[in-house]
This record gives sequence, C-alpha cells and structure tokens, in this order.
Amino acid sequence: MTLPAEFRDIAARVNNWGRWGADDEIGTLNLITDDVVRAAAAEIRTGRRVPLALPLREDGVQTGLIPGRVNPLHAMVQINQEVFGPGTVACSDDIVTMGLQAGTHWDALSHVSHSGKLYNGRPAATVTAHGGAEFGGIDKARHVVSRGVLLDVARARGADRLAGDHAVTPEDLEAAEELAGTRVRAGDVVLVRTGQVQVYLSGDKHGYGYPSPGLSIRTPEWFHARDVAAVADDTLTFEIFPPEIEDLWLPVHALHLVEMGMLQGQNWNLEKLSTACGETGRYAFLLSAMPEPFVGGTGTPVSPVAVL
Repeated sequence: MTLPAEFRDIAARVNNWGRWGADDEIGTLNLITDDVVRAAAAEIRTGRRVPLALPLREDGVQTGLIPGRVNPLHAMVQINQEVFGPGTVACSDDIVTMGLQAGTHWDALSHVSHSGKLYNGRPAATVTAHGGAEFGGIDKARHVVSRGVLLDVARARGADRLAGDHAVTPEDLEAAEELAGTRVRAGDVVLVRTGQVQVYLSGDKHGYGYPSPGLSIRTPEWFHARDVAAVADDTLTFEIFPPEIEDLWLPVHALHLVEMGMLQGQNWNLEKLSTACGETGRYAFLLSAMPEPFVGGTGTPVSPVAVL
C-alpha cells in the first residue's frame, strides 16, 4: 500500500533526518540541553512528587491485541533462602517476563518503520531477531529529565474524559496551553491528558483500548514547530483509534518516531497530576522519566515522576 499524499506531505514538513548529523540516534532528545534542565529545575516550588506510572501487574493493560506484548508474569525463584548456609542471612529473589511496552512506557525510535526506513534514513532491516535494534534502540536515548508541561485537553474542553472518537487537534493543544498559562518551548516534554486511563482504572481494559481518543495526524506539525523533545499521553494506542484515515494505521507513530525522531509514551496515568495542577494553577514542572537502558530495545517500561 502506498501511503496517502496527506501523510507524505506532513512527513516532508516535520522530517528531522540529518538535523543533528547523519549518525544521530536520539533525535529530538538533542533539544534537552543543560540550559533546558537548569530552567526545568526552577519550576519546582513545593517539592511535591506525583508518580505517573500504572502498576506493573499480571492483569495489566494488555489484552492480546498485539501478539507477544504480554503483561508482566511474576515468579519467585528464591523465598527466604539461606544461600550461604543455615543461620545466615536469607534472600528472596524474583523474575519477570513482560513486553517492554506492556505498561507505562516509552517507544524507542526503532519501534516503528515505514517504507523500509527508520529515523534518519536507516534501514528497517537493522532491527533483527538477534540483538533487536542495532540503530535507535532505547539504550541510545539520553536520560529524559526536562521541563514537563501538562496539556490537559479534557479539562480545557470542560470534560472529565474525552469521547472515544475524539481526535486531539492543534487547536485542542493550544486551548490546553492557554489553560496551563505557559507556552510550550524547545526541549519540553509534553504530557497530553485525555482522561482515557480512567476506563482502565475502572476495570474495563478492553474499553480502554478501543475506541480511544488520541492525537490527530495534524498534531506532529504542532510539536515540530515548538521543538518538543518528547510526548506522552494516557491512552493505550497514543493516537486516535480507530484511525482518522481509513486503513492508515499508526500514522502518528510513524511521523513522530521515524520522521521526527521523537520519543513517545503511552499508558501514563495523568489523573493525579491533573488534580495537582488544577489545585496549584501551575501546569509546568520538573519531569524525570529516564528510560531503562535495554540494549537493542524498541521500548522500555518507565516510572515517571513530576516534581511540582
């Protein structure tokens, strides 16, 4: 299938290939400079910490829609075992098998490809069964510590949760930016709240994934114009699902990860953060959301924290 002209036109406008050199593997994370982090630290007023990750559990958000993306399978391999002999200190150890994108996570730049290419024009074939991602793996990403900005689209629209068929537009982002009272700037990590995670928290994980509000194909140009470093939201699919354009699946993934080289995150719980920001009237904060350095990984679980 040939990608439609609308997609190809947007791709040309947001493309960052070569912007940070032919060998670059971290894309828009280059925008998180020392100056950006120093300014982010100045956003802290109270030291209040708000965790943004869903618990990792065997009955987590995955439903089997994506083969192999299993919820965490937890097993004990030692229980109070006196490893060094009777009467010595006893140890308990456990193991986990899970999809790296099973819960709250970052997608690496190697997570998707289109037209046989990854970010910066690298061949999609560099992702292999042995070793995973040779180029653009999550281990190549720098520590993600920057200014975070919550764009609470649901609150800006006077809703607790967006309808399942709502495609978040640039106009929605600007309305949420106005509510936040701050302008998104270069190097920021933007968190987009739709309220959709409430469906999962209520126990309906099938309803959580489909239908789902999410980012429109029009939003990558907005993030590109603002030089945003990364974007995360509170949905399973990140973008509107089912898609806006018939049979064009995951176009926002392709525009962000392949064309822009911008990390994106899914399944972030932004409910407590929405409450905290509403109470204080401040929607900017220091965000710590460092990837786990799985070598060759196409994604990683993350436990982000907003510090207000």
